[in-house]
Amino acid sequence: MVLSVLEEMRIRSLGVIDDAVVELSPGFTAVTGETGAGKTMVVTSLGLLLGGRADPALVRIGAKSAVVEGRVAVPAGAAAALRAEEAGAELDDGALLISRTVSAEGRSRAHLGGRSVPVGVLSELADDLVAVHGQSDQQGLLKPARQRGALDRYAGDAVSGPLDKYTAAYRRLRAVSAELDEITTRARERAQEADMLRFGLDEVAAVEPRTGEDVELAAEAERLGHAEALASAATAAHAALAGNPEDPEGVDASTLVAGAHRALETVRSHDPALAALAERIGEIGILLADVAGELAGYADDLDADPLRLAAVEERRAALTQLTRKYGEDVGAVLAWAEAGAARLAELEGDDDRLGDLTAERDALRGELAGLARELTEARVETAARFAAAVTEELASLAMPHARVTIDVRQTDDPEGVEFDGRTVAYGPSGVDEVELLLAPHPGAPPRPIAKGASGGELSRVMLAVEVVFAGTDPVPTYLFDEVDAGVGGKAAVEIGRRLAKLAKSAQVVVVTHLPQVAAFADRQLLVEKTHDGTVTRSGVQVLEGEDRVRELSRMLAGQEDSETARAHAEELLAAARADG
Repeated sequence: MVLSVLEEMRIRSLGVIDDAVVELSPGFTAVTGETGAGKTMVVTSLGLLLGGRADPALVRIGAKSAVVEGRVAVPAGAAAALRAEEAGAELDDGALLISRTVSAEGRSRAHLGGRSVPVGVLSELADDLVAVHGQSDQQGLLKPARQRGALDRYAGDAVSGPLDKYTAAYRRLRAVSAELDEITTRARERAQEADMLRFGLDEVAAVEPRTGEDVELAAEAERLGHAEALASAATAAHAALAGNPEDPEGVDASTLVAGAHRALETVRSHDPALAALAERIGEIGILLADVAGELAGYADDLDADPLRLAAVEERRAALTQLTRKYGEDVGAVLAWAEAGAARLAELEGDDDRLGDLTAERDALRGELAGLARELTEARVETAARFAAAVTEELASLAMPHARVTIDVRQTDDPEGVEFDGRTVAYGPSGVDEVELLLAPHPGAPPRPIAKGASGGELSRVMLAVEVVFAGTDPVPTYLFDEVDAGVGGKAAVEIGRRLAKLAKSAQVVVVTHLPQVAAFADRQLLVEKTHDGTVTRSGVQVLEGEDRVRELSRMLAGQEDSETARAHAEELLAAARADG
């Protein structure tokens, strides 16, 4: 399987580093240098590339911003490549270019494959690209919740399948319990709400409004209120069009149009244009007659009815009472009534709903208990395998008598779920508390690793855990920041040997101060300050041949030119090569 490889990082204005390029390669790379030379900035830089928190204190004094650029070779079709393409990034000849800028004011920008992206996208890529391990990561793994997550990750489908079912049931139980609590604790409020709804619905039912009725009544009230004026206007208009019987000599529009039509009728045959005009005048006469007839009918039908007007206004007043309370118009009032009736039915059904929810809650608790049992059994089985694998790794790290066990336990809680005849606490991940225990030598009682391991032992336990993970859930690149802290002698040699073995299946980068570890590296980088206290481009160099022997001599005895140290350094290198 082809894995991603971190090929290069360029670091500018970050901490003590002014401008430096870190060239990496597949296999095992050791990063060494004097204390304070900036080795840890390599870890910090990679953390920024992977979406870590941007701390303006990292920006070199006097600089406006710090910039870290990385180049990662990513196989086509890899998860990281697909996620990058989703974000709009483009691969550069099979490599993914990542950039992170942190300003002295604290602003941060991220670029991926030539595109500006949210920093969160870099964090999403981190799991598929690099596993970073330093002292802070060790402290994180000391927490039981993190240990449970590590065990679940190692178990794979054996735990993830039951856990998915358990999580779904747990979420439904939380929702049902929340609804039950709302119904029972807000019973008085819900009763008051129901009373208010009943009152409002009764008011609406008493009036019985129709959709659009308010608009129709407003128009009718307007007409009835001006009935006399409307009738007078219609009568006058009819007289102007068709004449007034009381004034036979009067001139009206129909008579005039009829006269015009007769004048043209006698000569229309002599000119088509005039014939067309005569036709149009005839149409006008017909239209005038129709309008005059409708005006006459309107005037006859229109009756000033004070009783009807009073009834209309009374009805409008009743509708107005509703629209003031329940909606801006009758349509809105009817919509409120429909929604209110549904809500009232819900509130009045509280007793039935309480029974249904209680039954569902009890059923879910029973289901959850069964799923928790299945989950616990999978974890216990996995814990035995995981502990045995870590114990075996510790034997390869100069801890042959150490024994690792994993305690999977539950805590009693009267509000919990039934489990093996007990009532135990439960949460979104099950009922189990998981804790990694270490017995460093025969006769020693197993104790939590935070209490049972020294600094050097803890580093080796963490390395053993990561090596075990590498066998089931490989990560392309591992970066260890002084995982050998507190270790020396034979144990350091074993750590170097184990890192070299891990590097056969992944890229391994180790920031170390131990020559026994560095000697096993396929490639050694020296981080070195200049006389002014900065690390420049020339301050990160690949050590080969005599230069590597000199650096190992310095790490051994603090004296590059010590013949004894040089001989020891050469011996370490020879032993490491022979071991490989």
